[in-house]
Amino acid sequence: MRLITPPVGLTALADTDLVGQVARILTQAIIKGQLLPGAKVVEAGIARELGVSRAPVREAARLLEQQGLLVSHPRRGFFVRKLEATDIDEIYDLRICVECHAGVLASKNMTPANRDMLRRQIDVMHETAAIDDHARQIEEDYKFHRMICEIAGSKRLLRLFDDLASELRMTIGLIGRLYDDPHRIAQTHEALLEVLEQGHPDIITARIDYHIGAAWREVGKLVRELPSSTNGAAP
Repeated sequence: MRLITPPVGLTALADTDLVGQVARILTQAIIKGQLLPGAKVVEAGIARELGVSRAPVREAARLLEQQGLLVSHPRRGFFVRKLEATDIDEIYDLRICVECHAGVLASKNMTPANRDMLRRQIDVMHETAAIDDHARQIEEDYKFHRMICEIAGSKRLLRLFDDLASELRMTIGLIGRLYDDPHRIAQTHEALLEVLEQGHPDIITARIDYHIGAAWREVGKLVRELPSSTNGAAP
């Protein structure tokens, strides 16, 4: 039996909200590529790196399984989920439905304060484009889209968006690898803000459909071109 596994590169935790902390750290490790698609989440190794028992690691793994980041196999444990083309199609189909409706509602609730908040977030996206921190770029992109759902003012809509949050982070991570210039990501969001400010529902829907649809096509193409060793079901 293999008892010692190579460290993933995680940071030891304080003894508060262990399950939540472990879940967040594992999520970041997946986004950053420290835990690759198909990799087994070795509870003993992760617990040793984080300085905790195996129990919170197991609970965090179960939580991430519910969020779609991990998959479990009886008597074999948890594995990092591998996104397939059908997963991409389902995620982006839902994104378009949720965010088109959120965009129309957000435009009706647009205030100077809301505009400033979205503009500042685009500035943050440009700032993070200048640094070599892919995970941070993913988070800032995600925050912009979540802000639109917040401005929409529907708790249920925001809950739907949050249910997709983990998978959205994974797919946004794939988007980030499509651009030679990370500033291009921020620029695509400037067009979104412009139509939200104008407030025409048909134009908002068309722009969001185009924005997310373009990402859908590119990410779907990327996933379909992945070698079979990194795509498909967990081993």
